[in-house]
Amino acid sequence: MHTHTINLLGAAPGVRHSLTVLQFGSGAGPKATIQAALHADEVPALLVAQVLRQRLLTLEAEGALRGTVQLVPYANPLGLAQHLLGTHLGRFDLRDGLNFNRGHAELAAAVQARVEGRMGDDPAANVARVRAALREAAAALPAETPGQDLKRRLVQTAIDSDIVLDLHADGEAAMHLYALTPQADLAGELGALLGARAVLLATESGDSPFDEACSRPWLLLQQALAPAPLPLACFSATVELRGEADTSHALAAQDAEALLQFLQRRGVIEGLPPALPVPRCEPTPLAGSEPLSAPVAGVVVFHAAVGDMVTPGTLVADVVDVESGALHPVVARSAGVLYARSGTRWATPGKRLGKVAGVTLARTGRLLSP
Repeated sequence: MHTHTINLLGAAPGVRHSLTVLQFGSGAGPKATIQAALHADEVPALLVAQVLRQRLLTLEAEGALRGTVQLVPYANPLGLAQHLLGTHLGRFDLRDGLNFNRGHAELAAAVQARVEGRMGDDPAANVARVRAALREAAAALPAETPGQDLKRRLVQTAIDSDIVLDLHADGEAAMHLYALTPQADLAGELGALLGARAVLLATESGDSPFDEACSRPWLLLQQALAPAPLPLACFSATVELRGEADTSHALAAQDAEALLQFLQRRGVIEGLPPALPVPRCEPTPLAGSEPLSAPVAGVVVFHAAVGDMVTPGTLVADVVDVESGALHPVVARSAGVLYARSGTRWATPGKRLGKVAGVTLARTGRLLSP
């Protein structure tokens, strides 16, 4: 294992943050990057990363790594340090209010300018050209704030990977993940290994999350550079490791093993992987995911649990008005699984209370939670 320390732009004199990147393997073969808790208060990812560290050390000592694995055990030291009046706030940058997992660099145009006219008939050679250009474009990214510096450093670390897994958690949730629509088969395979209850697919979510910064350039370049053959050479997914309070050694070991089996199936790790489990869901479009919101301010009382199947008209929650005592129902409009719900029980008007993985809606614009 090699440890790389990346010093981030200082927020003030005497204040410094750094990223730690652990590299396992020789640097040859397929490359995978796994990072934990870009939303720094989603701590189950941090625990899974510690299990992965130990398992990867063992695999490396046994000579079982055919490729390279980069592990970023905490992807957001800025967010880890953000505490306000005893509350950890790791989703948004307190400096400017920006979401740490939104607004990542979109490199396709810069890469296209570097490789256009140089693409040939050999898919492998084209992949190598694009990877080199991605590294160059990522290296040229500017940064004026610590938050921007964090985002560009993470992209620079992962941009030339074959596999990128960004580990998160939701408020209260079943296991679920997000990936690109053209990579539905790989996303379904990963979902089956993890026991996911929802696999949500989009060609663009609308907010430039980290996973799309790594995988979506390949899709855009494949379209822009046709007819030159260019495979989608990076599979990237956001993996939501259940709810923010779901920290246990047993779950962390189970999830780490599933992630390693996925890498084994992709040729990063030696050996014959076990048979793929029966999937617990079929992939569905992210545009069909139904956000359930509070109509008024009040106390939230849930009637449906995470993992429950709902149909149009199912009562998912009440919001109790504390002035009048009136109950304001929150009902599903679509059929599917309630894969996530709010971890708090006080709602302001418009607060997102839950998410249903359905197929009947066709939302447009920004498809992810704020």
